[in-house]
Amino acid sequence: MKVELLSITPKPEKLIEIAGRTSFRSYQKMKKDSEIKFIKSLLKNNELSVLEHACASFKISGVSRSFTHQLVRHRLCSYTQQSQRHINESNFNYIEPKLIKENHIAHDIFMNIINKSKEAYLELQKLGINNEDARFVLPNAVESQIVITANFREWRHIIELRGDKKAQWEIRIVIIEILKILKKYAPTVFSDFDINDSDNLIIKI
Repeated sequence: MKVELLSITPKPEKLIEIAGRTSFRSYQKMKKDSEIKFIKSLLKNNELSVLEHACASFKISGVSRSFTHQLVRHRLCSYTQQSQRHINESNFNYIEPKLIKENHIAHDIFMNIINKSKEAYLELQKLGINNEDARFVLPNAVESQIVITANFREWRHIIELRGDKKAQWEIRIVIIEILKILKKYAPTVFSDFDINDSDNLIIKI
């Protein structure tokens, strides 16, 4: 799994302050580091619409189609995903869950399905079936990659939901990596999220 930052709003926290102070024309209060106190006030009062002015785009690779099916349910984001229509998946890579991999019986069942899916895909291609129809036999374990763009308010929503212990392990790990990056560029906006590395969890503080 790899998370790569493609683009982020320059000086995102200062932009948020400028946008927010537009409401009150309180630009005279702006000074060095004044955005920190300003954003903390926004978070405290749950006035989060101003955060939408800053955005970040990530490329996520080495993940399963099962993961991407979960991610795209966040409808306020923009997505571009590796296409199974246009790419030949006859020798696809796959993601195997740790719990399955560590159980030899479960691993054998899993690999049997993976191998049968590859065989079926190849047989369909030999019959002249195009990729967009042959892909119907592919499992959710197939490796994929996706680019996602979202504003900071939506990123906060995704982080809170998908970083929780109830979230599925794969999406939780990805979101933790995204949060680590966002904390570098916008530490105040994401200051109320803490990462528990030992348990792979995000905690709202």
